[in-house]
Amino acid sequence: MEILHSKIFGENLSSTPLLVFHGLFGMLDNWGSFGKELGEFLPVHLIDLRNHGRSFHSEDMSHDDLADDIANYMNHFGFEKAHVLGHSLGGKAVMQFALSYPEKVEKLIVVDIGPKAYPPHHQGIIKALETVNFKAVKSRNEIETILSQYIPEKSTIQFLAKNLYWEENGNTKRLNWRFNLKTLSEKYNQFVSNAIKFGVFEGETLFIAGEKSNYILPQDEFSIKQQFPKAKIVKVKNAAHWVQADNPVDFSEVVRNFLDLN
Repeated sequence: MEILHSKIFGENLSSTPLLVFHGLFGMLDNWGSFGKELGEFLPVHLIDLRNHGRSFHSEDMSHDDLADDIANYMNHFGFEKAHVLGHSLGGKAVMQFALSYPEKVEKLIVVDIGPKAYPPHHQGIIKALETVNFKAVKSRNEIETILSQYIPEKSTIQFLAKNLYWEENGNTKRLNWRFNLKTLSEKYNQFVSNAIKFGVFEGETLFIAGEKSNYILPQDEFSIKQQFPKAKIVKVKNAAHWVQADNPVDFSEVVRNFLDLN
């Protein structure tokens, strides 16, 4: 059984830990500032999802697989309960985890994603990533130039480029992606387009939406409350889908209030 890779802040604190999961094509480093800040109050585990960052690669990528990974992680560290927070794909992972393992969840925080099915919307990014020939490119700048032919937003290119690393093979080394592009492309519909399995989590739940994002719409509240009846939905101003990056001050305050850390 493989355990997800993580970085831990506030490890010596004795309170209930907070486990944090990033979104598609992300990695735990995206949450470094948040982890450092909240690590003053409680143990914070920033965690790479499977097929992302420095975690293991696998051909399996269902919501149940992601939920089981969280359970295995908690068992590995001996945690009976934890607060769990997930953004986007990470949000789907923690929702499924709360439905499958409700006894392990103290409080649930879901960032800018709902339990519903979403239409495919990353095809352009996946196509761009697949056009990169690592045998031919020699620098990050070359790769960013290639991506810019398909992706207009510079911020998205910079976000993706954080996943580049030098892979050593004997005496040679070349750039590669940390994420497992093959599985993420092949299994995309499993984990993005599918809804979370129906079930009910009765614990305290917070959904945080970006005010400028369309991932959680007013009409989604009914379906959210069906599965998460205690859910509160909070909108963060001046923020789109990457809520924690667009408005880190207000985002952090909302999380701290929910976890009673102020």
